[in-house]
Amino acid sequence: MKLLKLVPDNTNIGFVKLRHWAFALTALLTVLAVGATFYKGLNLGVDFVGGLMIEAKFQQPPHTDKVRSVIDRLGVGDGSLQQFGDPRTVQIRLPLPEQGGAGASNAIVEKARKAMTAEFPGVTFSRYDTVSGKVSGELIQNGVLAVMLAVIGIAIFSWFRYEWQFGISTFVAIMHDVLMTLGFFAITQLEFDLNIVAAVLTIVGYSINDKMVIDDRIRENMRKYRKMDMKALIDLSVNETLPRTVMTSVTVLLALGALLLLGGHVLRGFTAAMMLGIIVGTYSSVYVSSSLLITLGLSPATAEKKASKTNIAAQAERVGPRDDGARP
Repeated sequence: MKLLKLVPDNTNIGFVKLRHWAFALTALLTVLAVGATFYKGLNLGVDFVGGLMIEAKFQQPPHTDKVRSVIDRLGVGDGSLQQFGDPRTVQIRLPLPEQGGAGASNAIVEKARKAMTAEFPGVTFSRYDTVSGKVSGELIQNGVLAVMLAVIGIAIFSWFRYEWQFGISTFVAIMHDVLMTLGFFAITQLEFDLNIVAAVLTIVGYSINDKMVIDDRIRENMRKYRKMDMKALIDLSVNETLPRTVMTSVTVLLALGALLLLGGHVLRGFTAAMMLGIIVGTYSSVYVSSSLLITLGLSPATAEKKASKTNIAAQAERVGPRDDGARP
């Protein structure tokens, strides 16, 4: 039985010759993602904005204006509505009561349930969440801090593990992946909550794993082929790791595809973020991170010089301090 090979043996794709087009496309997509994030904004979930969020599931797709009129008659403050997942599910956001705590929030939910049931028989509240404004502000800060520390920490590790060029290229590529994810959620207006922050951190972890495999192969080939042109060396390294990169991405996407279809609307945003991150992360590993090393001036001579220094230090450590017979 033949083994399945998504990438044929002896593949020799010239990735580096397309780097200028890839850099232009990356810059354009990054600008669009940042612009969409600032212009449209993220549809922040109740985790980040605070308040009371109710998901109502109807027997038939309801008229939004009719649902809004029912909510307005409750007299609990200005509410916002959004279809969520499918046309029969509506997400209702209400401000938290100023006094009464959890008991007052539960009373509002029960009041809304009775009013909606009277107007729309068969409606059910699949879930509801409450988060205070103070907690939501802390969650925003902690979420942003977690993502930035992860990206910076990984870049510093690449810097010390390889060369400074690897650290910069890794930072640029991972920030590209994160910004693409934010832009996607700004354009689609899918709910951005703590689950999506977890997805972004997972994307960062997946991307760095992919990049480390390619970076390791580049460093090995730099020591093995010290006279090879850097462009040819990077093409060789990326092509050698391409079967592993493609197979890993495809298998993960298959698992996420099943989760997207069968996981329900609660996991839809998380799964969509992960699928986008896998595709964008694979692209940035192949076209952005590795090709950027050439622009940053990396060459086999750099690895040879560093290897020489390492060997000299190792030899000095083995020999130990010089003993010339002098007495104290």
